[in-house]
Amino acid sequence: MTDTPAAPAVEAPAAMTRRQIIQAMSGLMAGMFVAILASTVVANALPRIITDLHGSQSSYTWVVTAELLAMTATVPIWGKLSDLYDKKLLLQLSLGMFIIGSLVAGFSDSVGVLIISRVVQGIGAGGLTALAQVVMASIIPPRELGRYSGIFGAVFAVGTVAGPLIGGVLVDTSWLGWRWCFFIGVPFALIAIILLQRTLKLPVVRRKVKIDYLGAFLIMAGVSALLLWVTLGGSQFDWISWQTAALVGGGVVLILLAVWVESRVEEPMIPLDIFRNRTVTLTTVASFLVGVAMFGGTVFLSQYFQISLGKSPTAAGLMSLPMILGLMVSTTVAGQIITKTGKWKNFLIAGGVIMTGGMGLLSTISADTDFWILALYMVVLGVGVGMLMQNLVLAAQNDVPAAELGAATSVLSFFRSLGGAVGTSALGAVLSHRVTSEIEKGFGGAAAPEDGGGSHAIPDLTTLPEQARTVVEQAYGTATGDVFLVGAPFALLALIAVFFIKEKPLKTQSGLERLAEESKQQPLTPMH
Repeated sequence: MTDTPAAPAVEAPAAMTRRQIIQAMSGLMAGMFVAILASTVVANALPRIITDLHGSQSSYTWVVTAELLAMTATVPIWGKLSDLYDKKLLLQLSLGMFIIGSLVAGFSDSVGVLIISRVVQGIGAGGLTALAQVVMASIIPPRELGRYSGIFGAVFAVGTVAGPLIGGVLVDTSWLGWRWCFFIGVPFALIAIILLQRTLKLPVVRRKVKIDYLGAFLIMAGVSALLLWVTLGGSQFDWISWQTAALVGGGVVLILLAVWVESRVEEPMIPLDIFRNRTVTLTTVASFLVGVAMFGGTVFLSQYFQISLGKSPTAAGLMSLPMILGLMVSTTVAGQIITKTGKWKNFLIAGGVIMTGGMGLLSTISADTDFWILALYMVVLGVGVGMLMQNLVLAAQNDVPAAELGAATSVLSFFRSLGGAVGTSALGAVLSHRVTSEIEKGFGGAAAPEDGGGSHAIPDLTTLPEQARTVVEQAYGTATGDVFLVGAPFALLALIAVFFIKEKPLKTQSGLERLAEESKQQPLTPMH
């Protein structure tokens, strides 16, 4: 039996003033803006990109899923690295990865190269996702986080609103084109790196950490196998086939192996004992379900605007404004009220109810839905997501020791991203299969004409005769409504999960202050 010394005591930092916090957040928010812009600027360009690169509906799904999957895979690794190295340096490295991915994407000449570049972008986004909220929790007490969520909400809204608009304009401008959707984020990323260097000053607390690369590999290999099955099943092979057995069986075995590894390694990617905390478990479940519903549903809205409603990429960007404005207003208002009152659970429940309602309303859309009705439905969904998504992180961060802030935040980010990847693949498969069946029905069971959406290809409406174009528009309208119908139960399950979360008073110390206090109280731990 030996004594393992406690972690070295961390000196309690002086509380930061509001001005210092805002200055420190400037580079952080610039980095988040880059990540948001990179994903949203591509949204309205994807139909044109996939058409130009001669891709299929599955290619469309995987261009989105590749980034989500890479981000999901690396979030826990970035979280672990933040225990070893300077968080600021890691943020700058993740932005550097983002720049490399953006340049490769801009020069890509095939769907394969584009998907690889999105993986690199996803690795960078994983760093930003994991570290931004850890840094915020380190310098801002939970009770005060709501006040600054307005800044985060504004950055999120500007990036989400500006992205589709910029992307639409670039695609519609002949002498620029869709490649500039990737190039445009590079200068913003460089600015973010410089701002982080000048404004973010954090103490570096190092401790011995063994990174569980085997666990990370097994988790993502298992998840990827299941995602491949969901995406390709029913189109590239039958649902009941040897390919299904191999992918599903292999995926399940890999995930079970991952759980076995995680339960035995010293520093697991996903520490299983963190799930003994009821709040962490329930917020993790809710985050996964929100990811499935939110990402899985909304990622196909731009395609609906352009193919089913026949709008240009620029117009499609403008049409997404109602959802973003609803999200921005609800996030900001909820954050301010939470800071004043210290009460947060009612916002989680209200967000779950409103989000479920928004998904249900959007399940009724078709190619003939009036825009004002569509806008109203999108506002409802945006308001619900705005109340729910950020406050799930707040609830978890408030209920764990400061030493576990990184782990808890990474776990939530991991499962939300995983939910997004699962939702995008699964609901993308629903969309693809329904579009195919609707087009075949529209042509009386005959094969669809070339470029008319047959063989799961993204149709080019400009090359279709009037009758075929109408069939394709109706098919995509019906299929998009079905996507939200399938996604709505996941939103309802998220509501059920948050209902059982126990509300606890918000702490008034920052993560760094709590860590200093905990390190002084930590006794020597006997090890057998």
